[in-house]
Amino acid sequence: MSGLSREVLKWLQSLDLTWQIKQPKWDLTNGYLIAEIFSWYFPQDIQMHSYNNGTSLDSKLKNWSLLKNFIKRHSLDIPEELVEGTIHCKEGAGALLVEKMYEILTNRQLKKVPTEYEVDFTDKAYQSKLPLHARSTATQSVKNNLKITEVMADESLILNAQRAQKIINDHIDQRKQQRQMNPERFNSKPSLGEKCVRRPPQPQPSAPPAEEQDQEETTGPQDQPGAESTPVASREQSAVQYKEVQVKQLDKSALYNMPIQGY
Repeated sequence: MSGLSREVLKWLQSLDLTWQIKQPKWDLTNGYLIAEIFSWYFPQDIQMHSYNNGTSLDSKLKNWSLLKNFIKRHSLDIPEELVEGTIHCKEGAGALLVEKMYEILTNRQLKKVPTEYEVDFTDKAYQSKLPLHARSTATQSVKNNLKITEVMADESLILNAQRAQKIINDHIDQRKQQRQMNPERFNSKPSLGEKCVRRPPQPQPSAPPAEEQDQEETTGPQDQPGAESTPVASREQSAVQYKEVQVKQLDKSALYNMPIQGY
C-alpha cells in the first residue's frame, strides 16, 4: 500500500472492498475498485454489474467512460489529469486519486507533507535518486513516461509525437542542469564570457535635482554667495566685441564733370 497515508488506508479497510489495495498504480487502473468505492456513497447511481473487472484496454475505457459521466453528472472536483494518469498507470496518479476521493466523500482534509518535486506523473523523482551513470537516456525516458496504452487509446500520430517531444525536451533540460551542477564530470570548459573578469560598475555622479538646475539657469553664478553681481547688459557687451566699419564717401562733383562717351 505504498503511497497512501494511514488515514486513507483505514478508510479503505472500512469499506470492505472486493480485494485489498496494495499497489494503487496497478489495482485502480481498470476503474472497478473506484466504482465500488463510489457505490458505497451513491448506491442508486453506481450499479456494479455494469462494470467489468478485466485488464484489457477496452474494459478500462468502458469502465472509465461510465465513471467520467458519473463524475460530471455529480460535479465532483476530480481533475482530468488524475483520471488519465490512473488509466495509464502513471507514477503517483492512483494514490492521488484515492486521496482526492477521500477528501470529497468524507469531507475531510488530509495533512500532506510538501515534496521537493512537483507531481507531474513522471519518473523524475526516481531518476533524481539514482547516480548520474545510472539515469535514463532520452530514449529510455520516452519508454518510461509514454505508456503503450496512451498510444493505443489515441492513435493520432501528431499528438503522440508531441508527447514524445515534450519528454525529450524535459530530458534535455535535466541534462543541462546536471552539467551546470557537475562540470567536472562532463569535462565542461568555461565559455569566453565566463572567463572574462567581472568588475563592478563604477558609481555615476548623481545629478542635482531639477529644481536646483532650473534655479541655476535663471539666476546664474552671480547670485551665489560671495560672487560679484554685474548687470546683464554689461555682461553681454563684454562678451561681444564690435568692429567699426569706415565707409569712404563718393565725391559728387567729380561725377558731374565726368565726360560722357559716345557724344
